[in-house]
Amino acid sequence: MMKEHAKLMKVISSAGEIIGRKKLQKMIYIAKKIDLPFYEKYNFHFYGPYSEELTLRIEELCNLGFLEEVHEKKGGYFQYRYSLTDTGSEFLGHYDLDMPQFKECMLNLNEQSSRFLELVSTVLYFEGLTEEEVKEKVFTLKSKQRYTEEEIADAYEYIKLIKNLVKNEAVKN
Repeated sequence: MMKEHAKLMKVISSAGEIIGRKKLQKMIYIAKKIDLPFYEKYNFHFYGPYSEELTLRIEELCNLGFLEEVHEKKGGYFQYRYSLTDTGSEFLGHYDLDMPQFKECMLNLNEQSSRFLELVSTVLYFEGLTEEEVKEKVFTLKSKQRYTEEEIADAYEYIKLIKNLVKNEAVKN
């Protein structure tokens, strides 16, 4: 059980700090879809792929004192910041997680905007469809986001980039 928790702690440790629940959800989903070992179940939700299982694990890690969740009021909404606590770092030290490709991947994902990760994760969610069908889904399901064809093309390019990044990191180590 705690191995899956430790992987999430490793993600946050690798990224340094993750700002936003949505961003964290999308980072894990994208990592899962590019064959990193995550096993949370996802369903399509208002902001794209969402995992209740992931939400519960993060809550458990916060309750155990392994993650710090800081709430900040930003305009009309709350923003959440996640970072590993000293206790979390100590706990993580007891796990032998051989995942060398994690750090570069998580740093890269964390540099992207939540909006872009929402698009990338949506494209990956519908990866069994043709590119035209995916565009139609994005334009229909994400009409309020007003994604452009160029942004969708960027999402496809980013998926290739992040897959290559993980593959290259695995080869190096």
